[in-house]
Amino acid sequence: MSRKPAPKPRNAQSPDQLMRSLAKSMEQCATAEQLNDNVITPFVSALETVCAARGYVLNIYGDKSNIVFTNEADAPVIYGLVEDYLDAVETDTD
Repeated sequence: MSRKPAPKPRNAQSPDQLMRSLAKSMEQCATAEQLNDNVITPFVSALETVCAARGYVLNIYGDKSNIVFTNEADAPVIYGLVEDYLDAVETDTD
């Protein structure tokens, strides 16, 4: 017997719709502060809330951002790896 996929909630958006909505919100921000206050901080807060509810740790690193989801035990190790990498990149560019 095959299982039917769960129906989408009525207000569900496709990933593409979400991306377009975020891009539109970002375009309306005239300054980096507005972008941070009106789009980035609320988006990251939502990620943190969902991750915390699932027992994940959210880490964002890098020049253009790398998002890493880990559990509590692995978070310090991942942080160390990323810091070592960023230090090595910085040394290479000096």
